[in-house]
Formats: sequence, structure tokens, C-alpha cells
Amino acid sequence: MTMTSLHEELLPEGGGVISLVGGGGKTTLMFRLAAELSHIEETVLTTTTTKIFEPSEEQSAHIIVSEDPEEVLRNSAAFLRHTAHITAARERLVSEGKLAGFKPSTIEFFMKKGGFQWVLVEADGAARKPIKAPAEHEPVIPECSTCVIAVVGLDAIGKPLDDRWVFRPRFYSQVTGVSLGSPVTERSVAAVILADKGLMKGCPPDAKRMVFLNKAEGEERLTAGGIVASLLKKEGKGKIDRVLIGSAEKGIVPEHE
Repeated sequence: MTMTSLHEELLPEGGGVISLVGGGGKTTLMFRLAAELSHIEETVLTTTTTKIFEPSEEQSAHIIVSEDPEEVLRNSAAFLRHTAHITAARERLVSEGKLAGFKPSTIEFFMKKGGFQWVLVEADGAARKPIKAPAEHEPVIPECSTCVIAVVGLDAIGKPLDDRWVFRPRFYSQVTGVSLGSPVTERSVAAVILADKGLMKGCPPDAKRMVFLNKAEGEERLTAGGIVASLLKKEGKGKIDRVLIGSAEKGIVPEHE
């Protein structure tokens, strides 16, 4: 199955702040985008406004940890002489194996002052579950975001609405009307993306709104993704700018756009 690159399809031209929300592979997608961008020698900072698992050396070879944004930029300037991709965090949470991120205002500071063409931000957590609905305090999307990408793992469809498959299942039930324990349906996935209290909650009004239906391996998931995409295109006019189906590890599936 032929797949195309991710950055060419998901990202707007000209750089900016890209915030990733939802579940089902946000971190993998963020570092895949960073790898593609750095490969074409565009400078990119990967970071978070919440917490992320500390990346492997393959995902990000250069990590700066500091509570001082000015120090982050000083160290970044040294790294950028010989690499295009840097990860930064406020604190290393050793017991969790995670990095704690920055306030949204600091993200804007990095974009304006840091010499980066791109700042990729993981803006909420999902405890490695394929799909979620946000709690009251999330997502934490910087107001300066150029684009917000909602990520959903297609492997959740058909699975029971419980905490094995859905992060914050109670909120998902409230937003979509699906009872706890009932199967996650394509319609409920579209609903959690489009709802006012859904995945795009807090999206800046001028930001592009993208949906990436991830883990599209196998015909069953491709079919489910196609149903979700059709629902979003039909019911999401004015709310969603583009829907793409694919794999954060392999790329976009062109014939299913």
C-alpha cells in the first residue's frame, strides 16, 4: 500500500506552532514529523504543554531540560549549528520516565525568539490509549498555534468504552452519548472530534484544524477510517479543515483522503 509523507499533507506551508491533541499516537506522530522536517533541513523544536515520555535517541538525539526559557534558547543556539531538531522540557520526571513541559506563553516565546521554523507541541495526554475525551483542564493549546491536529487511533473502533481502550471514558460517554461498556462506534469518534467539549476544545479561532485517523493498518481499520472521515466531512463543515487517514509510522493513505 503506497503512503505519502506526513509533513507535506498535515502541515501548512511556512512553519509555525503545531499542537497535537487526542490519543492514538500523538508522540509518535510528533517525532515522525520532526524527523521529516529536519531531514529537509528545516529547524524544529519538539516539546509539550503537559508531559511526554522522554524520547529515545532515535526520536530526538538532543534534549534540553531547563526551567529557564532563556537558557533553553541559549543551548538551542549551540545545538542548531549542527542539528535541525531539538527537544526541550522544563523538568525531567525521572520516576515516570517523562518530561514536563512549558506554559503556552513560553511556547510563543520559543517560536518568536528561538530561530525555529517549527515548534511541535504535544498539548494533552492520553495514557497511551487510542482515543480520549478531554477533562475540564485540557487540552492546553497555545493561543499562537498555527495548526491543531487531532489524533485518533482507529484500533479503538469496535472496542468497549472502558479504560482499557479510552482515556477518560466517562467524559467520552458524556460527550458522545455512548454508554460505558458499549462499543466505540465510528459516529461516536466523529462526535468526540466535533463536539464543543471534544478534542478540538480550546482551539484558537484562526488555527487550521486537522484530523489524523491513525493506525490505518488492514482493511477493517481503513473501512472504519473512511466512515469517520465521511461523517466529519459531512457534519464538520466550518469545524474541520482536513481529514487524513494513515499511519504515524508509515505515512498518509492517499486513496482514502
